[in-house]
Amino acid sequence: MRVRPEVLAAVERLAAAELRSVNAQVEMLLREALGRRGVGLTRPRNEEEL
Repeated sequence: MRVRPEVLAAVERLAAAELRSVNAQVEMLLREALGRRGVGLTRPRNEEEL
């Protein structure tokens, strides 16, 4: 994924503040944004119930 350097820097700061990796922070931000737009996530077929 390509992002502007200032966006990446902001995500890195947020990830560090919340003790997450940048990858985990990006996923969390995407999930939050999708949820606000009413987009549901589906599980892959081979993923078992937890």
